[in-house]
Amino acid sequence: MLLLVQYTLIFASVLLLVALGGCFSEHSGVINLGLEGIMVIGALGGALVMRFVPASIPSIAMVLLVILGAVAFGVAYSALLGVACINLRADQTIVGTALNMLGTAAATVLVKAMNTAANPDDVSSTIQYAEAKKSFLVSIGSFEFNWFMLVAVLALIVAYVTLYKTKFGLRLMACGEHPQAADSVGINVHKMRWAGVLISGVYGGLGGICYILAGVSEWKFENGVAGFGFLALAVMIFGQWKPQRIALAALLFGLFRALSNVYFGFGWLVALNIPGSVYNMMPYIISLLVLAFTSKSSRAPKAEGIPYDKGQR
Repeated sequence: MLLLVQYTLIFASVLLLVALGGCFSEHSGVINLGLEGIMVIGALGGALVMRFVPASIPSIAMVLLVILGAVAFGVAYSALLGVACINLRADQTIVGTALNMLGTAAATVLVKAMNTAANPDDVSSTIQYAEAKKSFLVSIGSFEFNWFMLVAVLALIVAYVTLYKTKFGLRLMACGEHPQAADSVGINVHKMRWAGVLISGVYGGLGGICYILAGVSEWKFENGVAGFGFLALAVMIFGQWKPQRIALAALLFGLFRALSNVYFGFGWLVALNIPGSVYNMMPYIISLLVLAFTSKSSRAPKAEGIPYDKGQR
């Protein structure tokens, strides 16, 4: 049971971080379907830090450097979405899909090239970070606490306060609801949408590095992040674009994802003779059911996905 709680919290942390990123972007009026690709690139940034920074440095320094690496890569990659969708007014759905495909492919090629340069016989797309990973773990009895669990809680608090208690957050949401009205009172819609997209890069990058630290000591980048970016979108929709509801939805989805890792430890689940692949599919099945039953009552920001036209009223 303790292992189930542990996996639930770490997977919920991943989903929460990425869903909050999507929440900021969509509240500004930009649909970010590229969260999957941002996660991969953010994971790449953090993994590179763990590979090249000596594992002997203090744990807190390693944690901060990895977070900075993941954030920097996530923000840089999300900027591509900003240029295409805000400046060039491209179709946001197509751009997001392209970013997902490009992110995994680019990370795989880069890591393979890097490994080959270091060792001509090594053409793998893995980065080993087993030693550095220990900096993120604190054993509390038989429970393994990951620092990203705390990061996710802090990110949730920051998101809630920013969106509902600050002038910036209220202006950001105004740009996603009625950008023409926001512009008429002096709010720069393009700048606010850029802010939303870049913040989604911060959260997406953190979610990516959190994901690859969840239970593996090395990661093959061609595997991507197993659809967690799309699961995070489902969490965001189920949470009605509100941080506190997104947190609850992340825990629910995290629980079902954790079951696929630890179901063999529950005798009554094993006795059901359900194939392990069914448990692996469960989070995605649940996301389809949730979206099917909640889509009619969903209230997305009114102007999301619509390129801003200053002359339109």
